Amino acid sequence: MSTRPAELPELTIRAILLGGLITLLFTAANVYLGLKVGLTFATSIPAAVISMAVLRYFSTSNILENNIVQTVASAAGTLAAIIFVLPGLVMIGWWQGFPFWTTAAVCALGGILGVMFSVPLRRALVSGSPLPYPEGVAAAEVLKIGAESRAGAAEAGKGLRVIVVNALAAAGFAVLAAMRLVTGEAAAFFRIGSSATGISGGLSFALVGAGHLVGLSVGFAMFVGLALGWWVALPILTAAVPFTGTTEEFALSVFRGQVRFLGAGVIGVAAIWTLLKIIGPIIGGVRSALAASRARNSSAEALPLTERDIPIGMVGGIILATLLPIAWLLWTFIAGGVLESHAVPLILGTLVYVLIAGVVIASVCGYMAGLIGASNSPISGIGILAILAAALLLVAGFGRGGDSGETQALIAYALFATAIVFGIATISNDNLQDLKTGQLVGATPWRQQVALVFGVIFGSLVIPPVLGLLYTAFGFAGMPGAGPQALAAPQAALISALANGVLGGDLDWQMIGIGAAVGVVVVAIDEALGRAGKLRMPPLGVGIGIYLPMAVTLPVVIGAVLGWFYDKRADRMADPETAKRMGVLMATGLIVGESLFGVAFAGIVAGSGSDSPLAVVGPGFAPVALIGGTLFFIALTAWLYRTTAKAAS
Repeated sequence: MSTRPAELPELTIRAILLGGLITLLFTAANVYLGLKVGLTFATSIPAAVISMAVLRYFSTSNILENNIVQTVASAAGTLAAIIFVLPGLVMIGWWQGFPFWTTAAVCALGGILGVMFSVPLRRALVSGSPLPYPEGVAAAEVLKIGAESRAGAAEAGKGLRVIVVNALAAAGFAVLAAMRLVTGEAAAFFRIGSSATGISGGLSFALVGAGHLVGLSVGFAMFVGLALGWWVALPILTAAVPFTGTTEEFALSVFRGQVRFLGAGVIGVAAIWTLLKIIGPIIGGVRSALAASRARNSSAEALPLTERDIPIGMVGGIILATLLPIAWLLWTFIAGGVLESHAVPLILGTLVYVLIAGVVIASVCGYMAGLIGASNSPISGIGILAILAAALLLVAGFGRGGDSGETQALIAYALFATAIVFGIATISNDNLQDLKTGQLVGATPWRQQVALVFGVIFGSLVIPPVLGLLYTAFGFAGMPGAGPQALAAPQAALISALANGVLGGDLDWQMIGIGAAVGVVVVAIDEALGRAGKLRMPPLGVGIGIYLPMAVTLPVVIGAVLGWFYDKRADRMADPETAKRMGVLMATGLIVGESLFGVAFAGIVAGSGSDSPLAVVGPGFAPVALIGGTLFFIALTAWLYRTTAKAAS
């Protein structure tokens, strides 16, 4: 355990404000990326690099203050995963937008509960546990390098420049695409006998960056899913139905109506399998760690500063106090509707569900983060199990087969309650990772836990307007009136479909069942590859590859391959770890630049009422935009990778 002088400033106003500023950027980027491709990126290391680069100009700055900055930004960026549930309310037509205070309250209350539920787990799963916490350890190493040497400060400066250069490049290309001077997507659809299929790819630096971060194994799995969905399932399914419209319209309608449910089945099996596989170690690990924690607590020795959490009495009081506004939120959600007459048992049952599920989820997510890292945790599996549990409890209470109005209200209520539970899951999945970083650099746990609450509040204020902008400008696939530019929002679509299927009974269970069977086969292949020591094929990646449009998936696959080649080159450099970190910062810059422009462009679209308000050329320029844009994209990608490698060396 690290120690440090007690007089070092830690939870400072400038650290909280800088963390909040970084939150504005990373949370907005994560919301956009998550809705577009179903992935989010870890913000701890980029936030730590930015913090070190900025605070080094203050003579009193130190490693603990930088740790607070990354803690605030990390919590807020992780909370963006709430988008895996909340858009379901507009997909089913219950909401026509995202009411600011309601959406912010759902995010904040669920997030604060996630912080509180994970406080008593810190000693069990961090201080007294051998769990590796890969991301927490990596973030601590970055902070130590910055604090212990001038070389570390120089690396932070270089890292910030890498982020900025790549963000500007990605945003600049996105501006050209919005002006129609370069193409944003290239696609070709064709007939093969009575079947239809196609190939398409988006020229998106955000997706390339996401591929770099997820790695070759996930990229390979997504390519397998892409091939299964577009070149196996789609030709078979299109051959079985009458041809209508153009080839593109026909292929895309079958993809949206059938193939994506095949992918949903694979995603469901993959997420549940991952949880089942680690539930044994989770239970055993939590049990043994809690026993060790009780033994330490029985000691009469005074706790050192680096072991002091928020007092447990205060934690309990905050949890109970949080239940009151949650009850009010639930009441306002059902007031005036068909469920109002059942308000008391519904709300009381939901509060009990939130408490019980919250404790279990905090333990499971905390252990998963320690075992395999927050970014790799199957958090969508938690969402799937949470919505199934909520829907089944409502079926037990209300039955199935009521009138359509009551069924729709129950589906919406299940999604709303699950959103609160999912807020607990997202923050619990991140908290202990941050607290591990704090332990390694000698931070005060209670101060870091307060910083986590600040991060939740900052994120809760950013998420609603970004969601509203993206909804107004683009919409989400599957919602009433969704257009061709609609964002895929894959997890939200799946979770809302499951709620609808359990409570309404009109889900395409046949395709989901086939997908589940495919998922079982993929799980078996992945396990066999693991035992053989080969490149793994994560089943969740296969499911997402089937579920998402090819234009979204293919750039992620390409980014994963480019990232693998970059890391191979980094291994030959004098300092491989620094070079690889620069690659992570490059990918982060690509995501942040394009995503922030995407959010800004959504505002322009919403304000103008046009889906192409920045276009300066007409359709006749499309061939030039396709050829020239593709060549420019390739050249710019090569230049950015080369420039990053040069900075790393």
